[in-house]
Amino acid sequence: MIREPTALRSAETWLFDLDNTLYPAKYDLFAQIDRRMGEFIAQQFDLSYDQAKLRQKSFFHSHGTTLRGLMVEYGLDPADFLNYVHDIDLTPLPALPDLRNALEALPGRKLVFTNGTVAHAERVMRHIGIADCFEAVFDIVASGYLPKPHPQPYGKLLAEHGVVPQSCVMVEDMARNLAPAAALGMSTVWVPTKADWSAPRPGEEDHIHHVAPDLTAFLQQVTGG
Repeated sequence: MIREPTALRSAETWLFDLDNTLYPAKYDLFAQIDRRMGEFIAQQFDLSYDQAKLRQKSFFHSHGTTLRGLMVEYGLDPADFLNYVHDIDLTPLPALPDLRNALEALPGRKLVFTNGTVAHAERVMRHIGIADCFEAVFDIVASGYLPKPHPQPYGKLLAEHGVVPQSCVMVEDMARNLAPAAALGMSTVWVPTKADWSAPRPGEEDHIHHVAPDLTAFLQQVTGG
């Protein structure tokens, strides 16, 4: 059952995903990241780009992320991959002053929980003008390179940052990444995109408590702003 945004006004902590969540998916930065993942695999294994994309999709479906597949199956040094795929052009992405205002009005602690890196998150957040709205970034390195939705990073984040899950909200564009959060007692907010992998599987929507097609508008509803 989808709940009203105002139910979240008493939340003490907010966890936000980064890509396609804190900025809208319509700016399609992930297309650049996806392209560079294919290029990296093509170079690493001497494959054509099309062959590399097939291998990338296999990693994603088998291990949850391309990086995890490369690490598990080939022992890849994650730093090389992460530095390469996050070297993207941010000029298509504008500053988001309305989002900044909404975040500033939102009571409680605010952290970023991403399968990317601190460096990538900070670069994107500086570009859109929201970097100083957040207490910390909990990234794939802090997660021990276990990506969401593996449950271990969620517990590690809660412990390291002293977060009480029952008073915490998690905001994320990939519905499956909200399932561990809901299981721990968090309230969840799904930011849908047009990508098939963003949506929950049919009949598996119980872990989604709120839906926010427009994150800024949703946060304004929470605060009454």
